[in-house]
Amino acid sequence: MDKADKIKAGDIRTASRLIRNLEDEVPGATCTLKLIFPFTGKAHVIGLTGSPGAGKSTLADMLISSFRAKDRTVGVLAVDPTSPFTGGAILGDRIRMQRHAEDPGVFVRSLATRGAMGGISKAVGDAIHILDAMGKDIILVETVGTGQQEVEIINHAHTIVVILIPGMGDDIQAMKAGIMEIADIFVINKADRDGADKLLHELRAVLDMAPERKSGWQPSIVKIGNAFEPESFHASIDELAQKIEDHYRNLVTTERLFIRQRRKIVAEINEALRASILEPVLKELIASGEMEEMLEKLSRKESDPYTLAEEVSRRYLKDRSGK
Repeated sequence: MDKADKIKAGDIRTASRLIRNLEDEVPGATCTLKLIFPFTGKAHVIGLTGSPGAGKSTLADMLISSFRAKDRTVGVLAVDPTSPFTGGAILGDRIRMQRHAEDPGVFVRSLATRGAMGGISKAVGDAIHILDAMGKDIILVETVGTGQQEVEIINHAHTIVVILIPGMGDDIQAMKAGIMEIADIFVINKADRDGADKLLHELRAVLDMAPERKSGWQPSIVKIGNAFEPESFHASIDELAQKIEDHYRNLVTTERLFIRQRRKIVAEINEALRASILEPVLKELIASGEMEEMLEKLSRKESDPYTLAEEVSRRYLKDRSGK
């Protein structure tokens, strides 16, 4: 059985190894992706984003339980900060979700940002395809938590959950454009804290002023309180899970799902073109020493980035066309 067949059969070890190879940019890793791509596009991809300390990992952990109670298989991609020593992910999220480790219906994998902007890893799109091909019904993507730059998740997820907590300036963040505009569902986490009602009222006020969405879906707000009050806490988690499913149903019935899938495809082809065209050029410039020469010219103001980029592009495009 080849790698693609093993992944389609749900083999965790093969999937983990392929994701690692993609993160490490191992030559040939994309060959398996080409084989599994036709078997993707069935999973509901959910993005969990928000400020550091908002409780994203705890909510992901609880959502796993809620979806599993409905017999839905779940994959989790937890994007962690990059270790400055190893270049890998600091595996805090997998430790928190350890209680699901023995569940064959759950697969949790950490990804390292490795300098990628937007709160996610460069490999996250490919990793989503892998979990999708494995047959996961739900894929949770937890961003690293870098504030307003988290909007990159919109290129990968169908449903975006923005998590806010009182007392950390989230009421101000909610007024800003970036995260505010991509949210399908808002969660006010740790809602037993002082300031939760103020955050709720301000959030509602902002939503009331926002233009109505073409899909007819207006972002929902779910309050989640103290985890040490199990009955109300689990009820609010189930409410969040239901809102997530309601949003996905809205996407399907209004055909907005096609629009989100197309946006995802556009982002993927852009990334694939960058990897196939730009990155080899950059590597060659570095290996030949030409990049260092260009940097010296720029530091001495003997040229500018635009002229140098145009010269490089003309040369490589000429090489490819043969003219």
